Amino acid sequence: MRGDDNRTGELFGYVDLEARVRRDHPLRAIRTIVNEALAVLERELAVLYSPIGRPSIPPEKLLRAILLQAFYSIRSERLLMERMKYDLLFRWFVGIGVDDAAWDHSVFSKNRDRLLEGDIAVKFLAVVLARPRVKGLLSNDHFSVDGTLIEAWASMKSVKPKDGSGEPPAPGGGRNAEADFHGQNATTTPMLRPPIRRPGCTARGKGKETKLCFIGHGLMENRHGLLIDACLTQANGHAERVAALHMIEPRADRPTAITLGADKTYDAEGFVNELRSMNVTPHVAQNTSGRSSALDGRTTRHGGYADSQRIRKRIEEAFGWIKTVAGQEKTSFRGRDRVGWAFTFAAAAYNLVRLPKLIAEAG
Repeated sequence: MRGDDNRTGELFGYVDLEARVRRDHPLRAIRTIVNEALAVLERELAVLYSPIGRPSIPPEKLLRAILLQAFYSIRSERLLMERMKYDLLFRWFVGIGVDDAAWDHSVFSKNRDRLLEGDIAVKFLAVVLARPRVKGLLSNDHFSVDGTLIEAWASMKSVKPKDGSGEPPAPGGGRNAEADFHGQNATTTPMLRPPIRRPGCTARGKGKETKLCFIGHGLMENRHGLLIDACLTQANGHAERVAALHMIEPRADRPTAITLGADKTYDAEGFVNELRSMNVTPHVAQNTSGRSSALDGRTTRHGGYADSQRIRKRIEEAFGWIKTVAGQEKTSFRGRDRVGWAFTFAAAAYNLVRLPKLIAEAG
């Protein structure tokens, strides 16, 4: 019997969100880990809010929504809130009912900025990795480090010569005047205010164009390729090595030596000596292009060095996911604090995507 094409909605209805999500859905395992981590962070989240006034968006629901934005490559808060209106899976994961109204995108953004004050992204990443089921998956001895460019939300027209010899803007262009950088070199710096928020100006490779970028840094454990630390700095020639020392130092206080794998960018005598002073074995790729390497056969002859060089490239998988799926290749935020928060939280989201399968394999 043919059914009727009745387009009138029911006046009353009952929807059980728990029943609408299949039992083996990947988000179920992720939500369990996330809820455990948020329960630990309850005190840190509570101090960010005043005890009086109107209730805001619960921070736990806010963070779950931001995770969905990274998981499903949603490029803006406006689109995320639109998805929240009709997607039952999103409502189930965030923890709002079918009849609850979705938040306004501007209210959502302002509440998200509140989380910058408590450095919640870093704490969330650490708490997830500290869960008993997750901690056993991590290596305590072998690590890899690398950096990746995060293009800034800024126009190249903000680049000015250091000596102040820039040509005046073409008449009639207003704030968006014409600019031609053809044939000019990369010895320029962006004139953005305030200075603490400005990105660096960099050109990767001979003949490549100059770009306004930050550098996102990641520290990976070598057993399963999970990111255990992340940060963001301005782009310059020393940022990667300085950030690497900052991230590995808390893990170097051990009676036995640990290893740190890295690419040729880190093959500098000062960096290698700093690692050795912290009892960290530098498994850095040798850079012998017109120069001598800071490493010799005393380090490179061991089989562990070759293993580190092979495994360290897995950090590119994490950076690829963060930049393509989580949408951090060109940030939509302005200011180093906001960009760094988003990058670190995207690193936590990458771990969450991989953890359910790793936990199941570990038994």
